[in-house]
Amino acid sequence: MTPEEFTAALIALNWKQNDFCRMAGVNKITPIRWVKGEVPIPGWVPKFLGMALEVKRLHDVYVVPPKPGKHTDA
Repeated sequence: MTPEEFTAALIALNWKQNDFCRMAGVNKITPIRWVKGEVPIPGWVPKFLGMALEVKRLHDVYVVPPKPGKHTDA
């Protein structure tokens, strides 16, 4: 995962770096070092963010009510 992909995933999740740190249990300076390219992003991070993005997608599909005017067959 590149620093740009990491940042894009946080934006897609509507998370700040502090949100990620709290949920992933990492020090608040760690993502800053990743984004600056000082240290590589570990392999577990894309998996963690991928799962979070999938949960968000499922939430958006099954929990968030459809917008008024949208027809659903459910």
